[in-house]
Amino acid sequence: MDKNMLVKPLSLCVVIAASACQPTPKGNQENDLSSSKPNIIYILADDMGYGDLSCYGQQEYQTPNIDKMAANGIRFTQHYAGSTVCAPSRSSLLTGEHTGHTPVRGNLEVKPEGQHPMPANTLTIAKLMKQAGYTTGAFGKWGLGFPGSEGDPNNQGFDEFYGYNCQRMAHRYYPPYLWHNQEKVQMAGNDWKSTVTYAQDEIQKATLEFIEKNKSNTFFAYVPIVLPHAELISPNDSIYQKFDDKFEETPYEGPADGDYGPNLNIWKYCSQPKPRATFASMNSRVDAYVGQIIEKLEELGIAENTIVMFSSDNGPHEEGGADPEFFNSNGNLKGFKRDLYEGGIRVPFIAYWPGKIKPGVSDHVSAFWDVMPTCAELAGIELDSATDGLSFLPELLGQNEKQQKHEFLYWEFHELGGRLAVRMGDWKGVIYDVKKQDKPFELYNLLVDEGEENNVAAEHPEVVAKMKEYMKTARTESETFAFEAQTLSGM
Repeated sequence: MDKNMLVKPLSLCVVIAASACQPTPKGNQENDLSSSKPNIIYILADDMGYGDLSCYGQQEYQTPNIDKMAANGIRFTQHYAGSTVCAPSRSSLLTGEHTGHTPVRGNLEVKPEGQHPMPANTLTIAKLMKQAGYTTGAFGKWGLGFPGSEGDPNNQGFDEFYGYNCQRMAHRYYPPYLWHNQEKVQMAGNDWKSTVTYAQDEIQKATLEFIEKNKSNTFFAYVPIVLPHAELISPNDSIYQKFDDKFEETPYEGPADGDYGPNLNIWKYCSQPKPRATFASMNSRVDAYVGQIIEKLEELGIAENTIVMFSSDNGPHEEGGADPEFFNSNGNLKGFKRDLYEGGIRVPFIAYWPGKIKPGVSDHVSAFWDVMPTCAELAGIELDSATDGLSFLPELLGQNEKQQKHEFLYWEFHELGGRLAVRMGDWKGVIYDVKKQDKPFELYNLLVDEGEENNVAAEHPEVVAKMKEYMKTARTESETFAFEAQTLSGM
């Protein structure tokens, strides 16, 4: 079935297929920003839950820099990740498509290093920004195509990349090397077991250097920070020392500590005697990085011409000794990473733009696939391509009456027996074990049941029927990431 036919009922701006996109300048519009295109910085934490920031309710530690960003910007309370795990969520973000359309719909590993690549003709935000005259950079974890492949960040619109190409390698914070474009950059003193050079600190240095180098240009910086993804480990510096001995601890014994020879499993996690202190320090380190970025913008005098956005790629993880129950990392929502309940996909989202965005809190329902059309509008270009997203720029600028709203949001997850979810207004529908013949449908009214505790599917058959129809039609088949045909036919 033609993809454009699938997305037309969403009343989105769909014209032609993404591979044929030719953005054109916007003009004569009330929100026209083409005469002074802002720099765009999109910061993405890794596995940070909805409740992991103090401005979203975290009580065990504070995130003052991000809190300040939220206090002086806009904080969204109903923003959703593209998926509940890394690669498909990032694919959704960068392509403006939900997991029923985006080319990477799961974590599919490639040996010896990397993941299944995005196709060469994929339209990404980076390609779009380059067409709009932006200098583009990505700094952190990629996971959308092994080095040199068609999915390599340099082949997907990024002028500069520094970080981990492979998300499996990013399970370790002291790797022997990172990638700078197509060159391996050695991390001094590291050999997978030695802890000398903390890679994420090096990535942060490259991020700040990119901003400094392009202070006179218009730039787009995608900053997918690796923290606080497991493994749980931090440098023993002033950030960590704030939490050392603060919590009652249960040491974590990791599977990665045995064989450091040729059979070493790089993706496994190290042991951690103080996992709670380390986890708190990792999120505090993210906060420090955000503070450094905003400080750099102010130092260079470009803060007022730069919009900074912050989010996370999915809900909180439970690996490597992490304790999301103790930290209330999902903010009292149901579920964690790999769940399609709210705790697995609802994430923090903050946008900060001095002089343009007024301080406030928004309950606008939005998702990762909205970021591409928002960036297009910020850059002053028409997005003449298939997309599942709606620009939320009116919401950012306080023009709520002009903000379009989604008819529905859709997710599919291919692991753990398959999972589907739809949000439609205040309704949330979820199906687990979709590959089974008997697959109960769960329906929740988020307006009165944000924790998804009361399944009311039996009381609202008409809502269930509508959501099941969306689950069958709001997707295209994928040879690489496919549900079997009979999986959805019986719904």
